[in-house]
Amino acid sequence: MTKISNAIGGKLVMSSSTRTSPVFNPATGEEIATLPLSTNAEIDAAVAAAKAAFPAWSNTPPMKRARIMFKFKQLLDEHADDLAREISREHGKVHDDALGEVARGIDVVDFACGIPQLLKGEFSRNVGPNIDSYSDRQALGVVAGITPFNFPAMVPMWMYPIAIACGNTFVLKPSERDPSAPMLAWKLFMEAGLPEGVFNVVHGDKEAVDHILDHPDIKAVSFVGSTPIAEYVYQRGTKAGKRVQALGGAKNHMIILPDADMDQAADALMGAGYGSAGERCMAISVAVPVGEKTADALVAKLKPRVEALKIGPATDKDAQMGPIVSKMQRDKIVGYIDSGVEQGAELVVDGRGFKLQGYENGFFVGGTLFDHVKPDMKIYREEIFGPVLSVVRANSYQDAVDLIHGHEYANGTAIFTRDGDAAREFADKIEVGMVGINVPIPVPVAYHSFGGWKRSLFGDHSIYGPEGVHFYTRLKTVTTRWPAGIKEGAEFTFPSMK
Repeated sequence: MTKISNAIGGKLVMSSSTRTSPVFNPATGEEIATLPLSTNAEIDAAVAAAKAAFPAWSNTPPMKRARIMFKFKQLLDEHADDLAREISREHGKVHDDALGEVARGIDVVDFACGIPQLLKGEFSRNVGPNIDSYSDRQALGVVAGITPFNFPAMVPMWMYPIAIACGNTFVLKPSERDPSAPMLAWKLFMEAGLPEGVFNVVHGDKEAVDHILDHPDIKAVSFVGSTPIAEYVYQRGTKAGKRVQALGGAKNHMIILPDADMDQAADALMGAGYGSAGERCMAISVAVPVGEKTADALVAKLKPRVEALKIGPATDKDAQMGPIVSKMQRDKIVGYIDSGVEQGAELVVDGRGFKLQGYENGFFVGGTLFDHVKPDMKIYREEIFGPVLSVVRANSYQDAVDLIHGHEYANGTAIFTRDGDAAREFADKIEVGMVGINVPIPVPVAYHSFGGWKRSLFGDHSIYGPEGVHFYTRLKTVTTRWPAGIKEGAEFTFPSMK
């Protein structure tokens, strides 16, 4: 049985912890590795290594940091298949989906390669008599990331490349369920020439999370996960004096107007609702057709597509959807489907009994489709994080918008229409952080920033892109005057240009 190490101070270090967590292949249900859950002393060692590395790394010229980042990107490109295989083996998503995840993570590394330009400050000459002023963005110190199971390579890459490029040192606590992809990325970063201690990886559960949030030498924490945990991380981290960005859950709606192309809308919902088995914070989990005629047409298009979903292990090149990450998560999804039936939603396609020959012990759930879902139902209110699509019928465009505005989450949303006026109105007025117009999964590219509104994001900064640079640095403004420009005598009035 493979035992997974921590990465501390540039070296692989086996934890001495007696507490462990199993790592499974979700397609087979087989335990494939053991993950020791790090002790507080081991987390302290990782933070100490990062703290010791910070002075030299933060003083390294940005261009030199960028060259290491370029080499890291090159190695990621060369090993993209290897990273995707690790993701598929421990998470379960099909290989092409895993490759897509790796590619979107590499995009952020690519953005971080431009750090010399991104860190440039501003300069103003003669803001007063012989007085100049300039600003500078400076690294924070040791920062940490706590990342989820659904994107074990990409979400960490939303954090540490930008943080490290900005001159910080980093401690990553990845998910216990699929830890191997971030460990491979760490190895490649070290191969790229990153100095020891700049990037450290420690494994653990809630005990490790709490120790990170309380640690006095960690200046900032980035988190992605469920809303209850995001709120907890934000409150505990900020109470400890840290800068915190905590991205939470979602219930992403897609409005379908009567003028939309129904085949295009149905295809979009299939990919956005069932890709990665629905284990995406930007998955579309609620379809909102406007008008009964639109709803009937949409459900008629969706039903055969959901029934025909090709489900299998990542090793099946024809598979469109893989298993759920764990037995516990699978059972939770089945419980949500049970709840939908009990509360009166119409179960159009039932994925609960899905079995795959040769993979009977795998954590599979078939594609599931509900119609006539009501806003008071549990399957509507809560994030299911599985291959379950709910159709909530709206009588009008305004009813659909009100439905979105009435939900506690506001991560992403989309509208499918040919009506430019309606699309523009939707983009301008909808109270959601990321919006798609005929785009079902509007995840911003790496040089923009990702973040929801309301209870989908806790903190003042979105993640990666320009917002990421701002989160991982602090602004310093310097005002200078030299002796030749100083008048004799004390000045007691507040300085102004008046």
